[in-house]
Amino acid sequence: MAILTVSRESGSEGSVIGKRVSKTLGYHFMDKDRIGDVMSRVGLAEFDREYDSALNFWDQFDVRRMGRREEMVNMLNRVLLALAQHGNMVIVGRCGFVVLQDYADVLNVRFQAPFPLRVERMMGYHNIKDPFEAEDFVRKRDRIRADFVESFYGEHWITPRYFDLIIDTGKIPVEMAADWLCGALPSLDKRETPGAQTTADIRVDEPVRAAVCEVLGCDEEHNV
Repeated sequence: MAILTVSRESGSEGSVIGKRVSKTLGYHFMDKDRIGDVMSRVGLAEFDREYDSALNFWDQFDVRRMGRREEMVNMLNRVLLALAQHGNMVIVGRCGFVVLQDYADVLNVRFQAPFPLRVERMMGYHNIKDPFEAEDFVRKRDRIRADFVESFYGEHWITPRYFDLIIDTGKIPVEMAADWLCGALPSLDKRETPGAQTTADIRVDEPVRAAVCEVLGCDEEHNV
């Protein structure tokens, strides 16, 4: 069944929209924390700590450490593929749009918004009083995400070719964006795509599959 990947600028409401879509369609919702839960069950509990330090990676890690980072990214790829193979999934962040770009039943969506609006939103979310502090906060979060994609996948974070849809939430309300996606995802399941690769074709390692099912609390195979 169709998969939605969400890439978002800080303060663009991408996570909020992803949650609305998952609730409406009855999809599983996988964000940073839940993907981290799967990673920890397959032996890489430190992934989130490494991810958050990606901005300073080249200064902080020697060649031996770099190999460990590559191992973690390889495991992340396997986890994302396992999530997609499970089906009925909204995947927020963690480069899902790169790993799953070639599958016909995956909708890759990027959310963005004007910088002043994103700063205003983040001030409210995080109770930041100083607008200059909020600007630095937003820039840092965006930079960490961009550096991770560029360091490990060799692509720019905002490369348009990866995305089927780019939504500016400064213009499109959250409710409308969620409605669009709730209409689009079921249509992917109905499309005839002879010869196209779909997530049902993914072969998953049993330990990773088991970890995904455990975190989701779901053994049902939606991709049948």
